[in-house]
Amino acid sequence: MSEPVKPISLTQFLIEQQRERQHINADLRLLLEVVGRACKAIAVAVGRGALGNVLGNAGAVNVQGEAQKKLDVLSNEILLQANEWGGHLAAIASEEMDDPHLIPHRYPKGNYLLVFDPLDGSSNIDVNVSVGTIFSVLRCPEGVDEPNAEHFLQPGSQQVAAGYTVYGPSTLLVLTLGDGVYQFTLDRELGSFVLTQRRLRIPEDTQEFAINASNRRHWDPPVRRYVEELQQGKEGPRGKDFNMRWVASMVADVHRILTRGGIFMYPVDNKCRDKGGRLRLLYEANPMSFIVEQAGGAASTGTQRILDVQPQGLHQRIAVFLGSKNEVERAAAYHAEAD
Repeated sequence: MSEPVKPISLTQFLIEQQRERQHINADLRLLLEVVGRACKAIAVAVGRGALGNVLGNAGAVNVQGEAQKKLDVLSNEILLQANEWGGHLAAIASEEMDDPHLIPHRYPKGNYLLVFDPLDGSSNIDVNVSVGTIFSVLRCPEGVDEPNAEHFLQPGSQQVAAGYTVYGPSTLLVLTLGDGVYQFTLDRELGSFVLTQRRLRIPEDTQEFAINASNRRHWDPPVRRYVEELQQGKEGPRGKDFNMRWVASMVADVHRILTRGGIFMYPVDNKCRDKGGRLRLLYEANPMSFIVEQAGGAASTGTQRILDVQPQGLHQRIAVFLGSKNEVERAAAYHAEAD
């Protein structure tokens, strides 16, 4: 659900946010435009697929210990090169890099920190399923000229902007500046993102859920209880049927929820307990939680609001329950009862 929209470009939208509403400043506006341009370049690379020789593994692993795809590496480089010279950033952190990337001294520095997952869902690349980019913008602490990892360790509630792109049948950019959620569609003929939905809202109730059911044997009792109730349908305690959807690409799963409601779950379980969870707090959970809350949804670890979590490390992992408010609250209540 969203408000009617007048189709305007991302650039015009950001200028209006700066000039008329004074919601953002010029540096943040230009930063977001640069991120948008980088995402258009990634969309071209994704769209060429095998024709661009970008499928398959890159022959290396990232800091997470995961095999990097060629498009992981390419997308990371596109975002770095596009953003390091503009004068809007103090440093950049990427899921694909061990440490933050400092702005070279030959370029001016700005007052923001950029965090991103350059290509979310990259395990789906070779089978032509939707993937995407997730990004988050933080303020660099005052008086810090050479940011390091600790300066990125800010709760998600301190984000000034967040967004994601979905590289699917159409390329979409979803963005929040802390004042609602907006969707832009890439007009490939014009080469620009155009506003197509304004102030998206997630229904508070739903009949869809997304979880990797193959991990059921590893789940904790509260998660097993919650999902089993959904699967019992009309005959169970919920009194209605639920459908399960799972793309294994967070951007695609969350975008479906943003479009028509639902709950997305990646809990801590016996399979990933030693790591703290599966999804990364800074690169995935925080920006997606910011977007979901701005659309009227909720986001929790099962025991705590995600945006209130104090990060302890640059690549910290966390449990994630996000989407329709009433379902997230029910899942959290089951955890509270178990505790």
